[in-house]
Amino acid sequence: MLLNASALSTRVIALSFAALILVLWLLFPGTPATVKNRITTPGNDANSHATADSLRERQATFWKALLPALESAAPDCPSPSRNGSTGAIGFVDGMPLERPALIEMPDKDILMMRDAHARFLQKVRETPELRPAYVPKTRGVVYAAGGKYLPVFVIGLRMLRRTGSKLPVELFLKDETEYEPAICNEVLPALNARCVVLSTILETTASNSTKVEVAKYQLKVFAMLFSSFEEVVWIDADCFPLDQPEVLLNSEPYKSTGMVVWPDYWISTVSPQYYLISQLDVPSINIRASSETGEFLISKKNHHSTLLLSTYYNYYGPSHYFSLLSQGAPGEGDKETFVQAASAANEPFYTVSEPVQPIGHRKPNGDIAGSAMAQFDPVEDYKLYHQRNSNSNTLGPVKPSSTRAFFIHAHFPKFNPATVFSNSSETKPTYKPDGSDGRAWLVDETTVKRFKPFGHM
Repeated sequence: MLLNASALSTRVIALSFAALILVLWLLFPGTPATVKNRITTPGNDANSHATADSLRERQATFWKALLPALESAAPDCPSPSRNGSTGAIGFVDGMPLERPALIEMPDKDILMMRDAHARFLQKVRETPELRPAYVPKTRGVVYAAGGKYLPVFVIGLRMLRRTGSKLPVELFLKDETEYEPAICNEVLPALNARCVVLSTILETTASNSTKVEVAKYQLKVFAMLFSSFEEVVWIDADCFPLDQPEVLLNSEPYKSTGMVVWPDYWISTVSPQYYLISQLDVPSINIRASSETGEFLISKKNHHSTLLLSTYYNYYGPSHYFSLLSQGAPGEGDKETFVQAASAANEPFYTVSEPVQPIGHRKPNGDIAGSAMAQFDPVEDYKLYHQRNSNSNTLGPVKPSSTRAFFIHAHFPKFNPATVFSNSSETKPTYKPDGSDGRAWLVDETTVKRFKPFGHM
């Protein structure tokens, strides 16, 4: 039975809509566009019930095969011990650094985890039932949000629709306690979006003695795994695109790889022990930065092994893999599971080479109060990457990148209308230095200039 929203939750949602227009004004000039020509999705066409029932049945079959596979490949050894934390080490291309090695594990534990890892990956490759269930030839945007993050998601959804994108949206909620009838039944359908309660899918194994609790970072991979779409654009609730995401799905590098990820500020701190466990060569620490998975593209048809191995890493993440993959670096959680899973599964992916950039506004002392991250267009990045490689013998300094910004990840603070106008925030994104109302993102000026018009706004 669905639970009624609390009085506090109701007030937060009301504030979300009351303040939405003001928040959008702070981000960009103009008025959010009305979404027209709703796309037909599983659940609102003439055959919706048959389609939905078929998908649920296939999801149940898939989950009943996946859960025992996960359980039978448990690491079966104590959690790795970490001697300190790597901290925040910024990634600078070409900077000579040694890979941090803070994990301590007995050889026998490494061997046990290696055997379990190999056993799971082999089962994924050999078992037909271990293929994610989805509606073929569909694409859409997947989010996960609930509770205090629901108003943040609503703003992000409106910003998505402001680009003119008509991709259908699925919002995953952890369980029924996060279900808000007013949002799920009235607001989202008008924006071609729907709520999906993850616990109702996972409870298809009710006869199984294993009770699965999915929380925090683990929710992302399970949402992608059980979305109805074949091609998934993942977007965090506090992140939004500046152009239609379908542009990315129709272009290189996604078309040839089926998976695109973006960089974080920090170096990759994957431990040497992980590479022993996954039986991969230890790469140069300069090959790429760590991952920032607030935005993510993946084809479930072509990367089912990646998704399932990432699920394995997340399932045993809190106990084993999160520490192995990050060693206490900022944002430790699911963020490194996708690229490492793709590498271990030998499935292709593209990592955007253009570095992430902070954006914010000036403090009274002239410093920058950063409240968001700008991520850049992989289509332009891919073209520039090939141009640089083909012109590697050209004399002269490398010109500054002109790659346009494509996503904004407004993470500090998150743009919840009930709290973003508070003067207590460290970055105070809605205030000028003199305390009057102001725009949130005005500097660094070089980065802001890369917020180019897209023709849909």
